[in-house]
Amino acid sequence: MSETEKHEMELFEAIYSARAIRRFKPDPVPDEIITKVLDAAIRAPSGSNAQSWLFVVVKDADKRRRLGAIYQKASKILMGLYANRPRAVHFTEDQYKIFMGSVTYLFDHMGDAPVLILPCLKSAPGGAGEMPPEVAAAMKAASRTQSASIYPAVQNIILACRAFGLGTVLTTIHAFFEDEVKAILGLPPEVTTYALMPVGYPKGKFGPVKRVPVSEVACLDSYGTPWRA
Repeated sequence: MSETEKHEMELFEAIYSARAIRRFKPDPVPDEIITKVLDAAIRAPSGSNAQSWLFVVVKDADKRRRLGAIYQKASKILMGLYANRPRAVHFTEDQYKIFMGSVTYLFDHMGDAPVLILPCLKSAPGGAGEMPPEVAAAMKAASRTQSASIYPAVQNIILACRAFGLGTVLTTIHAFFEDEVKAILGLPPEVTTYALMPVGYPKGKFGPVKRVPVSEVACLDSYGTPWRA
């Protein structure tokens, strides 16, 4: 096997086994590993190659506790949404119970993870008022695309953590209380958080990640024509 094939297999092993981890050991994570994880994050693409990201690493116990309390408060809103949402068809009843048990565990233990990482974006200088009206309107309509400049970096964090035997999960409900989160971290107005990621050595096991078949979620040329591998 060539070196190229070897690394390709290593990549796919990480992709296929980097499941969401929500239970962590209290063991500290070395700073040099966190640095490598962050260095992997900044290798991701960003819009116009602006690299306007910011990654806040929280190790301080009191700040982790306060962020955990916000996450717990936000969980009550999320559970209200879950109460009116039918179970996804690919879940069996037992699988759903296991999933929800993991989710609700993190509601109460986010602050216990040894490291929290918050991927953020900094707003570009200048506002919509300085743009031609048609450009400002187009940018407003496409505002949902802004996150494309941070979530590829988030995926790199997930895969890099997996490579180092660390667990993590992408969560976003802290954003229900964004102002409170920003106050804890001292973030200026132009910085917005896009994820709250607990990081640590997992209590559980990695992978394999189970998904519905590609043929059920990919189309060829038009909707309703399944992609057939």
